[in-house]
Amino acid sequence: MIKKFDLNSKVILISGGYGFLGRAITLSLSHHGAKVYVLGRSEKKFKEAFNDENGLINSSINFFVCDVSSTESIKQAFESIDEKEGKIDVLINNAFYSKGQSPEKMSDEDWSYGVDGSLNSVFRAIREVIPYFKKNKSGKIINVSSMYGVVAPQFDVYDEYPQFLNPPHYGAAKAGVIQITKYYASYLGKYNIKVNTVTPGPFPSDKVKEDKGFVKALAEKTCLGRVGLPEDLAGCFVFLASNAADYITGQNFVVDGGWTSK
Repeated sequence: MIKKFDLNSKVILISGGYGFLGRAITLSLSHHGAKVYVLGRSEKKFKEAFNDENGLINSSINFFVCDVSSTESIKQAFESIDEKEGKIDVLINNAFYSKGQSPEKMSDEDWSYGVDGSLNSVFRAIREVIPYFKKNKSGKIINVSSMYGVVAPQFDVYDEYPQFLNPPHYGAAKAGVIQITKYYASYLGKYNIKVNTVTPGPFPSDKVKEDKGFVKALAEKTCLGRVGLPEDLAGCFVFLASNAADYITGQNFVVDGGWTSK
């Protein structure tokens, strides 16, 4: 039987699903048939992000308040959605928060906060979703890392653009995301729970793109000679969430235009 890529009847949760990349992922999942719950702290930002998709809101795209820095908030969101839908099929850990930038002057507080926002929050969500997946005897977790969890920054890119310098705790935490993916893929495999990572490369936001020089510097570091667009990333999530990826677990899918190949 040919495995299908459609997501009909699947209930998918995505944290940070109204952000720059999250919005494209959410829309793509929805268009492929999934019922998507965007987890975030701001319903206002959710409505602003999807204001041109009114036909999808409250039908295939829904919002639920969830602060991934809080175990209790995560628990409440998962419990409420499972009670309403009767199941959770896929969890996408996309949200993160951070502060601090300097490799030499970063405070202990900023380091801890950044690691919490990029790694600890992923751990909390994985831990809390396991009982629901065990109950259903299946489930998929898709974590989001970064190319800087695979390689160190090429600092010459930032020589003329220090305002965009990637901070040290970000890459360290994102490398941890790749490892925790492998850990839980191994631990949860016997329960038919698959865990994978998607690792984006250079996907500058609209605001960052205003600096044409920096975007050109990023593009030149890729094999394809351009930076990524949100829609370039979304298809990987559709694939991993679908039945076509039922025999894939513990893997890191790098979507970076070839940045880490050079």
